[in-house]
Amino acid sequence: MLDAIRKAAMTAVEASNPVAFLFGSVTQSNPLEVNVDQRFTLDADFLVLTEATAELKVVVGSVEYVIRPALQAGDQVVLVRLQGGQRYLILDKVVGT
Repeated sequence: MLDAIRKAAMTAVEASNPVAFLFGSVTQSNPLEVNVDQRFTLDADFLVLTEATAELKVVVGSVEYVIRPALQAGDQVVLVRLQGGQRYLILDKVVGT
């Protein structure tokens, strides 16, 4: 009985939190997949990217330069779980600890 009450209380607390910050690792870049805290993997359907995570290229003359590469397998990222837990916003890539 005590465990059931404890689980119900934890569910209520999690439901009241509008967002949660998580860390993940990109496991695949095309299509994008992110493994979150070594617990579960999210595919592109659940992920929302920001401009900071998109590839940035510039063309100078006839040469194209990559200023910021797209997310690649092995990149560590910071995610925000949006309210309801169905969508995750990738804020940015982690570059140090």
